Amino acid sequence: MLDHLICDCDGVLVDSEVIADHVLLDTLSTTFPGIDFQPVVKTAFGQQTSRFLEGVQSRFNVMLPADFLETVEHNVELALASSLSAVHGVREALQRVALPAAVVSNSRMTRVTASVRRAGLTEIFAGRIFSAEQVARPKPYPDVYLLAAQQLGVEPTRCLVVEDSIAGLNAARAAGMKTIAFVGASHIPDGYADVLRNMGISRIMEHMDELPALVEAGLRGEFCDVQS
Repeated sequence: MLDHLICDCDGVLVDSEVIADHVLLDTLSTTFPGIDFQPVVKTAFGQQTSRFLEGVQSRFNVMLPADFLETVEHNVELALASSLSAVHGVREALQRVALPAAVVSNSRMTRVTASVRRAGLTEIFAGRIFSAEQVARPKPYPDVYLLAAQQLGVEPTRCLVVEDSIAGLNAARAAGMKTIAFVGASHIPDGYADVLRNMGISRIMEHMDELPALVEAGLRGEFCDVQS
């Protein structure tokens, strides 16, 4: 049985990853105009921005300005404020789901809360938003998912998680939760669903209108002990 639905935010509720990646690339390229950051920015998918930037410094042997993370976050916030949109059909799908819903994200709490509000989902997730800022380790570690389960008062094994990134899926699975992979956002590369299947992810959806039926299957006990 299932007690709670938990959704990642970026790439699941809002189509924000492509916007954030564009801002990240632009900010890095402006700061270091002689370096091609495009290939490495493509690997930022699912990573906490601060951790990703630590890797950039090491890989390119550069020292980012002390306020670089704040600059990126500020630029991303401006871009999201002007162009963020909800993932197609997500509101309607969540309204048809017979479970309470929460949000678990690697992004900062202020950004997650703002994204949920802009997507028109505040009443669905009110009081049930969790950020990696609240724990010691971000996804792919399970910490933020375990925190959410504790705060929600539910057993991790009775939670169903919707994630788009491998880091997020691994975090939820490490927490003992069942997962659905969503591959319908604009940043998802070709062949990604096949990569997930090769990892053992069996519940994969391309469109949000598939979510209610998947949740119903879980409520009927059809997932058994299969996490993905």
